[in-house]
Amino acid sequence: MIKNIFKSIQAYTQSFGLISKLKLWKYFFIPIVISIFTALIIGFLAYTLSDNIGYYIAKIWRWEWGKQTFMTISSFIGGLSIAVLGLILYKHIIMALSAPFMSPVSEKIEAHLSGVPLSQIHHHRDTTFSNQLWRGIRINVRNLGKELLFTIPILLLSFIPVINIFTTVLLFLIQAYYAGFGNMDYTLERHFKYNESLIFVKQNKGLALGNGIVFMLFLMIPVIGVILVLPFSVTAASIGTVARINENSQISNNKTKL
Repeated sequence: MIKNIFKSIQAYTQSFGLISKLKLWKYFFIPIVISIFTALIIGFLAYTLSDNIGYYIAKIWRWEWGKQTFMTISSFIGGLSIAVLGLILYKHIIMALSAPFMSPVSEKIEAHLSGVPLSQIHHHRDTTFSNQLWRGIRINVRNLGKELLFTIPILLLSFIPVINIFTTVLLFLIQAYYAGFGNMDYTLERHFKYNESLIFVKQNKGLALGNGIVFMLFLMIPVIGVILVLPFSVTAASIGTVARINENSQISNNKTKL
């Protein structure tokens, strides 16, 4: 898995050159607008709600001794909870709504890397705008549920001093995995049905995690992060996913010949 993580991260080094070479920037205009608009809404909600959540958490502690310490911890947990939940919602919203715009990008990248004509790749799994949107929504709603299932217990553990250092790292990795999952599916939807795609990602967790780690790091860059995160992460995911699909195909062909 470690090898796949580094392969997936390395794919980002090819992203800018490939986007420019294939003239893909125009496909990212609407997804970038979606990304900025979603980030602004979630950022505003996080700013207005974080103090309130910290205040209500602090009310649990009814004793005077240690109250200030608990209030400090509560404010931290409130802010962390809003930030984590905000990031979860942000990435699933933009990946779901951007699916119909990202699929053509993935197609062009696959055609370039494999040398197969674009028309042939498109025919491989011919889907409409609405099909791609529904697939994106379905995948991301499923991933959102899974992510919340893991995230909420970990957030509760964040109340425990020292342990919250490890829970922060764990939360980052969980978010990264599901971000990479969503980016990979723009390619997988042409090759696999829904359940087959789930199996593929489970078998290639490193690719999803590596892609998602850089995705999450992009979001830490003010302003520029929400603008560039989709172009670079989707391109990198397409590069890595196409390579793995081709590798699996070659292995299957060799086994057939034997």
